[in-house]
Amino acid sequence: MIWLTWRQSRGGAVMVFGTLVALVAVLALSGPGLAADYSEGITACLRDGDCTRFFDRFFDEYQTPFLGVTVIVLVLPALAGLFWGAPLITNELEAGTHLLVWNQTITRTRWLAVKLGLTGLAAMAAAGIAGLAVTWWSGPLDRSAEPGFTLMDPLVFGARGIAPVGYTAFAFILGVTVGILVRRTLPAMALTLVIFAAVQIAMPSLVRPHLMPPVRAVLELGPANIDQFLVPGDGSPRVLLDSAVPGQTGAWVLSSRLLDPSGRPLGDGMAEAVLPISVASGPCARQEGGGDPKGHMEACVAEINRLGYRQAATYHPFERFWAFQWIETGVYALLTLVLTGLCFRWVRRRLS
Repeated sequence: MIWLTWRQSRGGAVMVFGTLVALVAVLALSGPGLAADYSEGITACLRDGDCTRFFDRFFDEYQTPFLGVTVIVLVLPALAGLFWGAPLITNELEAGTHLLVWNQTITRTRWLAVKLGLTGLAAMAAAGIAGLAVTWWSGPLDRSAEPGFTLMDPLVFGARGIAPVGYTAFAFILGVTVGILVRRTLPAMALTLVIFAAVQIAMPSLVRPHLMPPVRAVLELGPANIDQFLVPGDGSPRVLLDSAVPGQTGAWVLSSRLLDPSGRPLGDGMAEAVLPISVASGPCARQEGGGDPKGHMEACVAEINRLGYRQAATYHPFERFWAFQWIETGVYALLTLVLTGLCFRWVRRRLS
């Protein structure tokens, strides 16, 4: 039975693992150079006392390969569900070869167990190798990434650590389950893609934020959490908050909004607001001619803080990255076990 399963799946397995070997080779060859560039740059910027510009330049330089390898890991689970999971049983059902096997000495349980075990473990191994290789290679970039591309952000989180293994196991068994129920390969592949995409969208937006209680904090305004700060010539200061929390580098910010001195959200509670502060006099007064724009901004922000305007942030600290990885992988493992049990029950009792 193992030999037969291997014969049926070897074409796809050779292609996938051949591509995986090429990916790992490219990462292994370029990774040391990437790490060396980061080490040299961080040493120089620490000596100069300002690493902001280095982080921006370094990430921008490698942003394209960073996004490329991230996307590769993100799509691997979906490919496993589409091309390994959905056709695994439906090809047998459409050709009728499952009846031939069952008429031999192979039981239905053993037939399904070998197919799921051999193919599913291969898919999980491929995702695990790709995920860990990309996590190692992108380490310097993850440490210098801009908000929206940090390890805790949804786009990157699913392509790092052990999460891709859980996603792949679920996508594979989802494809198998849909194939058993639908009994047609192309409809099963389409339905698998739709369901898996829906789950992958729902997890970071509806489930992951609540896996652990988020931290809520009220913070002063400053360079770390202000994205834009303008003092127009005919209006009050305009502030747009960044998706960052002072002192919490790499945190996953769920919400960030401005509060007035009484603690109420400004306007509609968004991160952008025009503050009712005079620009005719005081620290936020309009500058005529030259002057020091940076010093003017710092003085105006200090005045805004003195008046009681604050940032209200809800976030998950970066230190929770691995806790979220294990919890979420466990959730997908539980879903995988439930679907596996459904497959065995359906094959034993209802499939013919």
